[in-house]
Amino acid sequence: MTNLWRLSYTKLLSQLSQTKSLNPGLQIQAHLTKIGLLNDSKHRNHLINLYSKCGAFDYAWKLLDESPEPDLVSWSSLISGYAKNGFGKDAIWAFFKMHSLDLKCNEFTFPSVLKACSIEKELFLGKQIHGIVVVTGFESDVFVANTLVVMYAKCGELLDSRLLFEEIPERNVVSWNALFSCYTQNDFFSEAMRMFGDMIVSGVRPDEYSLSNILNACTGLGDIVQGKKIHGCLVKLGYDSDPFSSNALVDMYAKGGNLKDAITFFDEIVVPDIVSWNAIIAGCVLHECHHQAIDMLNQMRSSGIWPNMFTLSSALKACAALELPGLGQGLHSLLIKKDIILDPFVSVGLIDMYCKCDLTKDARLIYDLMPGKDLIALNAMISGYSQNEADNACLDLFVQTFTQGIGFDQTTLLAVLNSAAGLQASNVCKQVHALSVKSGFQCDTFVINSLVDSYGKCSQLDDAATIFDECPTPDLPSFTSLITAYALLGRGEEAMKLYLKLQGMGLKPDSFVCSSLLNACANLSAYEQGKQIHAHVLKFGFMSDVFAGNSLVNMYAKCGSIEDANCAFSEVPRKGIVSWSAMIGGLAQHGYAKKALHLFGEMLKDGVSPNHITLVSVLYACNHAGLVEEANKYFETMKDSFGIEPTQEHYACMIDVLGRAGKLDDAIDLVNKMPFEANASVWGALLGAARIHKNVEVGQRAAEMLFNLQPEKSGTHVLLANIYASVGLWGDVAKVRRLMKDSRVKKEPGMSWIEIKDSIYTFIVGDRSHSRSDEIYAKLEELGQLMAKAGYVPMVDTDLHDVERKQKEILLSYHSEKLAVAFGLIATPPGAPIRVKKNLRICLDCHTAFKFICKIVSREIIIRDINRFHHFKDGSCSCGDYW
Repeated sequence: MTNLWRLSYTKLLSQLSQTKSLNPGLQIQAHLTKIGLLNDSKHRNHLINLYSKCGAFDYAWKLLDESPEPDLVSWSSLISGYAKNGFGKDAIWAFFKMHSLDLKCNEFTFPSVLKACSIEKELFLGKQIHGIVVVTGFESDVFVANTLVVMYAKCGELLDSRLLFEEIPERNVVSWNALFSCYTQNDFFSEAMRMFGDMIVSGVRPDEYSLSNILNACTGLGDIVQGKKIHGCLVKLGYDSDPFSSNALVDMYAKGGNLKDAITFFDEIVVPDIVSWNAIIAGCVLHECHHQAIDMLNQMRSSGIWPNMFTLSSALKACAALELPGLGQGLHSLLIKKDIILDPFVSVGLIDMYCKCDLTKDARLIYDLMPGKDLIALNAMISGYSQNEADNACLDLFVQTFTQGIGFDQTTLLAVLNSAAGLQASNVCKQVHALSVKSGFQCDTFVINSLVDSYGKCSQLDDAATIFDECPTPDLPSFTSLITAYALLGRGEEAMKLYLKLQGMGLKPDSFVCSSLLNACANLSAYEQGKQIHAHVLKFGFMSDVFAGNSLVNMYAKCGSIEDANCAFSEVPRKGIVSWSAMIGGLAQHGYAKKALHLFGEMLKDGVSPNHITLVSVLYACNHAGLVEEANKYFETMKDSFGIEPTQEHYACMIDVLGRAGKLDDAIDLVNKMPFEANASVWGALLGAARIHKNVEVGQRAAEMLFNLQPEKSGTHVLLANIYASVGLWGDVAKVRRLMKDSRVKKEPGMSWIEIKDSIYTFIVGDRSHSRSDEIYAKLEELGQLMAKAGYVPMVDTDLHDVERKQKEILLSYHSEKLAVAFGLIATPPGAPIRVKKNLRICLDCHTAFKFICKIVSREIIIRDINRFHHFKDGSCSCGDYW
């Protein structure tokens, strides 16, 4: 774990050095001091490098002075910082100080001190250092050699500079740039031009620095023709005000990435023709300046020039991007008037525009009217269906055109696989998979990634993993698809392992990977691993990403730290409904009903409208705090106030609210008034209420409905048996157990998980598989004795086994959550909170026991069961025993 943290700190400090972020560096130094890692040479050197690059030399010197044995890396970082910030004298002084300590320069130190000599024009010292370079054998290092070339030139010794350049065995573009810079800065422009020609002949490709220097040379010589040639071939030889040349310049600048210059050249054209307008409108669309493209189109028409099909094709793309169907339909009418509607190029543009405006029926009409449908048109239509979630229509069109022999390509397969995933049609995925293999697309990276994604969304994780494993060079989208699938389907451990593999391959995660991993940590309640992913989110600069921010809120809330969730929520830059819902839901799950409702009010004030998930969280908050009137108010007004019809989930929440509050008759009335047949969640809520209030009649009715809806679920049998046991009907308890046996329904085993040092440990009742079982059971024995002295009495009535009281006490003692908590007590530092996740509802005896244990050990115990969080502290639970 320590090595992992060290690696994380060094990577983070390296990233901060690149961005010159001083304040975070100071915070990290304070943290490293606190945890005793500041004396680590790697951390210290990274901090010195950061401070030096930021120009904070006082901090750098302080670290250097406090270092027991500052090494070459420390001094090199300081000297480099001085040189890069233009403090040549200070860099030279630091070099002498380092030299007095008998530390030898390396290939990283020499360039910095030579740069300092260049700044201060210290030719004599530069020559001395040159001598050291030769003696130490670094003259062949291209980086050092390049710096020597620059140093001599800037000190006025051009001949020596040129001789050194000639001696470089393998000149790279930096070597040539160093020489060009020397000549242009010393007004030797002709020599710079000649050497540029030599560089081209030698096969070295010029870069932006080469061209910049040579353009300066052209300027110095007044050779405008050569300047235009060198200027990225942007201006052709002999350019003047000729319309053809002007149009070419507009088009080239637009397509070359400089729309501003393209517009400048366009504005200089006295009378723009149709080609001029087409070039600038297409350029605006290319640069996603879609409003500007529409403005240009209007100016063009005002100038008396009518658009042709190329103009309208670009304009249609702008309409599609802006989702302006009205304007798009107007352009469609214009195309009909111009009698160019049947042109395939234009038809595809119309299909794309209508699809992106969510008018797939209009797009299909254009497609059907096309006289000669080709693959481009098919892909536009199929992709449009897929993007608009018209998945059945997408698959139907593909089957139809496949039988007609139109064919398919990569784009077709991607759209079809996306729609198959949307329908969760695993059989279609398999068929498309077979087709892609048969057609030679099995090695296509995009198709492979789409297959992984589609199989994952169809819950076919084994197939997704097989495709991934067979991929010779999986890329980031491959990892993202499988990690996301693992996270969504609750296989968080596999997701985390895959992330480690991704890092091992040197791939940098994106915000989607981090979001998926955070969701995996949330499902596992893996707080420490979640914090590490949070660190990666910070390191890679994803905090401004809304998806990552929302996932952080969700992760911390589901890992039991509502404080961290609130901090993450406050840092989400643009809070949307997902952000608000995640935080409201988190507060509700932790029992902070009033805070959840207050935040809901703040959300409404912020102008964000709730969705059905938000209102489920609001009702849930009311439920676990016994706020019946508030819940009823929200439930009754959700349609009128927010336009949301209550779903099964909302009814289940409301029935649970009434049931927990003892209003069973009202709960039953609400079930009877539902506009649709109640599902299992509704009857489950009623059964839970019957258990709380020991109402056998209501419990039997709810259980009968659940036996019909979910005969394979053991939870119904267990709850019904608990109701019978609570009123002493042990004969009925036995009947339920026989019914389970006869129906071959197996009771879902209680399982609990706890995270210790990046590992997740699983426990079941009576588990002795752990390597530290003896210690765990000894701890439980010790706690049992202490609890007994404090007044704890095992609640044997909660155990349904037909055994003696003593045996029931033993069985209760070894519930999975108690084993997990005991392990946490012996495996974590004193005072640290214990976080445990359970797959079932925590039993009444464990709930009571943890109130005793948390007080005895003076620790907070956080249990996340299937319903909510329980924070046990100082002898009480956050739920107030209302759960």
